[in-house]
Amino acid sequence: MTSLAVATAAAISVAPAAAAPLWPGGPDVPGAPAVVQAPQPAPGAAPTKNPPPLPQANFAPPSISPADGDVVGVAQPIIINFKDPVTDHEAAEKAIRITSSNATTGHFYWRGDKQVRWRPEELWPANSDITVEAGGTKVAYKIGDEVKSVADNNTHTVTVYRNGEEIRKMPTSMGKPKHETPNGTYYVGEKNRKMIMDSSTYGVPITDKEGYKLEVEYATRLSNSGIFVHSAPWSVAQQGVSNTSHGCLNLSPEDAKWFFENSQKGDPVIVENSIGQLSAGDGMGDWS
Repeated sequence: MTSLAVATAAAISVAPAAAAPLWPGGPDVPGAPAVVQAPQPAPGAAPTKNPPPLPQANFAPPSISPADGDVVGVAQPIIINFKDPVTDHEAAEKAIRITSSNATTGHFYWRGDKQVRWRPEELWPANSDITVEAGGTKVAYKIGDEVKSVADNNTHTVTVYRNGEEIRKMPTSMGKPKHETPNGTYYVGEKNRKMIMDSSTYGVPITDKEGYKLEVEYATRLSNSGIFVHSAPWSVAQQGVSNTSHGCLNLSPEDAKWFFENSQKGDPVIVENSIGQLSAGDGMGDWS
């Protein structure tokens, strides 16, 4: 069962969502219920300093990401992993409290019985303080500046904005025909200074005409399906002009290094004017 929730400076309010979609979506998604607003204090009243105790959890202390003390980007969802399957999703949601220094509307969504996620309806407000409590586990972390990148397939560029101000524009080469980089809102995951990319890991032998196995530098993950922003010195002549990759965002070594050093976990990367859509089931398709 999926629920909607509101993170406030005081507490989180949840309500069951009848016929709610499994994956998050906007108000135009068929079956998406209205947002439940948390009770607000009277004008001038101080927020509740001691929220009521949570109901008894029907699960053992879980692991929570982001971790305590982390600083993450504005697209980073909250991910709670349980040790054992949880069959009563509604009861579990009621035993989770999410607080924010900025009242933020969002909702839970489950990925099987051992993981629940929560994300805002819109990107987190920059520089928010977030606390998550669940079954005896508590973490407090911070949302940093809004660092948003837009990869435009029409102009073959990646433009990076910090708090709304453009700070860098970089030529790119994205997915070629039959390997197009899907449209959608991605977010930064793991970062690897160097890594081996091997087409056989997704079923294409390295001996195939579309196969490859090569070491790349400054690889920043955007999807579980294998889309990265990375250095591609072999395609510099095509960057800003045409698409030559198998789906990744190719950048020059200098630009890939800059992106690697100036992005953090949870920063949004929006791909537009391409073909297809990032799958909600990708594992990092939380905004699809």
